[in-house]
Amino acid sequence: MEKLYSIQEVSTILGMSKDTLRYYDRIGIVSPSRKDNRYREYSRDDLIDLMNIQIMRYADFSLDEIKGKVGFHKMGNIDSAYCEEVAVFLDAKNAVMRKKITHLEKVSRLLNIAAETLRDFNDESDQRLSEFVRELYKDIGDKGTEIFKEGCDQHQG
Repeated sequence: MEKLYSIQEVSTILGMSKDTLRYYDRIGIVSPSRKDNRYREYSRDDLIDLMNIQIMRYADFSLDEIKGKVGFHKMGNIDSAYCEEVAVFLDAKNAVMRKKITHLEKVSRLLNIAAETLRDFNDESDQRLSEFVRELYKDIGDKGTEIFKEGCDQHQG
């Protein structure tokens, strides 16, 4: 007979709050079985689903995305069309993550250059910061470039 876990045990094992576990049950992401007294009983498969959810949340998946993609081990025969659909979804999600990483790397570089400029303020460091800000602004788009150009030209003059 398979071991079943109480909500308290699952909370302790996985480090998830009981409120989160109840919420996941309420929205249908992980729905454990119930005892006659209505207490939740989590199976090994439920724990695996919850671990997968934790990983997907860590990877910045929304609960709606997770709800639509969890449950591989529950499928008797894995449908190749479904697998391809999930693979395409994951590729798209990865592309979004790569864009975020690129953005955050640029923000980090901006913060480093700004801090360096403030620590050793001189024309060279100020120029380096101005050039990087112009570079970033090109990435952001061409909205208001005239105002930006005037502001930079005034700053340099």
